[in-house]
Amino acid sequence: MTCDEDGDISMKRIVVVGGGVAGLGAAYKVRRAAEVGNDVDVTLVEKDERLGGKLATEIIEDPETGGTFVVDGGSDAFISEKTAVHRVAKLLGIFDDETPTVDENKKTLIVKGSRLIEMPDGIMMFAPTKMVPMATTRLYSWPAKFRMALDLVIPKKKVKPGELNDETLEHFVVRRMGRECLDRLAEPLVGGVHASDPTKMSLAATFPNLLDMEQKYGSLIRGFLAQRKKVEEIKRKYPPKPGQKRRTFFTSFLLGMQYFTEKLADAIGREKIRAGVSVTGIERTGDGGWSVSLSDGDVLSADAVILATEAWAAEELVRHIDVAIADRLAEIPVSSSATVPIAFKAEDCPFDTKWFGILCPIVENRPLMAITMSSSKWPERAPEGTVLMRGFVGGPRNQDIMQKSGEEIIEIVRQQMVEMLGVKPDAKPIFARVFRWTKGMPQYTIGHLDRIAEIEERVSDIPGLALAGGSYRGVGIPNCIESGEKAVSKVLGEWGIDLAEDHVEEKRLY
Repeated sequence: MTCDEDGDISMKRIVVVGGGVAGLGAAYKVRRAAEVGNDVDVTLVEKDERLGGKLATEIIEDPETGGTFVVDGGSDAFISEKTAVHRVAKLLGIFDDETPTVDENKKTLIVKGSRLIEMPDGIMMFAPTKMVPMATTRLYSWPAKFRMALDLVIPKKKVKPGELNDETLEHFVVRRMGRECLDRLAEPLVGGVHASDPTKMSLAATFPNLLDMEQKYGSLIRGFLAQRKKVEEIKRKYPPKPGQKRRTFFTSFLLGMQYFTEKLADAIGREKIRAGVSVTGIERTGDGGWSVSLSDGDVLSADAVILATEAWAAEELVRHIDVAIADRLAEIPVSSSATVPIAFKAEDCPFDTKWFGILCPIVENRPLMAITMSSSKWPERAPEGTVLMRGFVGGPRNQDIMQKSGEEIIEIVRQQMVEMLGVKPDAKPIFARVFRWTKGMPQYTIGHLDRIAEIEERVSDIPGLALAGGSYRGVGIPNCIESGEKAVSKVLGEWGIDLAEDHVEEKRLY
């Protein structure tokens, strides 16, 4: 138990380590607990001067037009169906600043040789639900199309009662729908979300709904058809109300995703945040509290510590607290990647720009994983007469590119845009940036859920300690927020504080 500045020994202090969205979400929940009368306080420590972690936005002025580019260097959106961001945005008073995608431009292109082929209509995840688009697409060969159709008759996997149903993305897709389905769409679309190697990626930890769908329907195609029918029925039953915000699969904020984390920091209180200083160690104290050492020589006293960092960073801090937790954290692989926003004059891009993204399958052997057309996907991201795109490089199959300089990476991405899209060969970018995410993407490999269960069980036995972040049970922004909030609930619960009423009704938020 610690004292506040006035010597009040009843005050409980929580130190949150990490200023990404998980840490900010945790600190904001502590702040809300204090606002409803609980004697709790929070200090958030972030090693970088900038808060937000992988939510990084730059507002860049265009010297010629006088307009501005809104450039996301990390995640540019969250899935609308997951309500955590909507809920917190409501609490922050910025729900109306959310923005849907420009769905009239909604189109995904797949690289196949020298061509860009539009993803067939009716594809859900990677499974076809419409016959004609599937029959006429050039994305797959005819043998591959017939092989995918066999999903309707292939028996479902037998799972023993109580057995964990898990397998790699590669094994599952090849077993159900064939190799070409994996190589041409499932790997770049499903595996690409996690920047993961499909030969190692655990479906139980990433997309358990696919495993459940096979067990329930005996077929992915039948399962997705049922899902599509359900979505259509909900749309008919709950048509949009006049003036209601349009709902799209992805949502962002008008000024980019860092706008959300900046508002979180404001609500926490900037005076509660120590940025530009790192945590060098945590120790248990004799009275059951914690001592948190900082790189500037300061030492914070706390009743609880929440480590909202990558697993590899948490491992270094907890090793002398619990070796088994540290060993399991060390078993979570990571990969590095980079996001490369590039803007051109529209006259240097003499091609159709009305699409959301391009996926580059691994089998194409290109140095690029994907491209997003930000100026078509989102409203008001680029001045008129310009084009804003984002290239993605790295991932588990191409770590070597991360050793190159920023100038080299920009030129690689620019050249790929010349070859694949038709950007003029001599076109010079209005600007280009490289956002490096070193060791930033956890890999949910086979055995991940068992590792996390062991970590959580051991952490539950250590009063005043909790872990949060994208390394554990979901990499999406809503998952990270909920992870931070769950960590706070753990330590508050140990003190008999229940903040369950904090969660507003979520079902009809959006």
